[in-house]
Amino acid sequence: MEKMVEVGVHLVLDGYTRDTTVIGNVGYIRDFLDDFPVHMGMTKVTAPYVFQYQGGSPQESGISGIVIIAESHISIHTFPAHGYISVDIFSCKPFDVDEAIRKLTEYFHLADFRHRVFDRGIEYPKEIPLAIPLVLEERLGNLEKMVHT
Repeated sequence: MEKMVEVGVHLVLDGYTRDTTVIGNVGYIRDFLDDFPVHMGMTKVTAPYVFQYQGGSPQESGISGIVIIAESHISIHTFPAHGYISVDIFSCKPFDVDEAIRKLTEYFHLADFRHRVFDRGIEYPKEIPLAIPLVLEERLGNLEKMVHT
């Protein structure tokens, strides 16, 4: 028996920028969330929701935003005092992860970043003899990725 469901790809990117004005600007974040899905071939379901948070100190303050897409969502959290941004892109429709990273790096002027890509929503058969080959295949794939990093 094969895997029953593969829901999608989840890109998680954490980065730093020297240009904190871009990650501290609500309009800039909103524009990104409004335009990015279209450039990536995704379908916006809602307008972006973007909120500025004023914490007890500038280090705690930031901006959070999300846009719901038919394929799932794109969310952003920024901490301008630290020059830090966190972005999640989850889509059940395949997308060009490298192109997404390039656009994020360019748009937010990232000087340094780390990213991970997850396959989401994989379900296995409940019968152990049928699930074991699938789990082993996945683990071997993860091991191969680790060897090449």
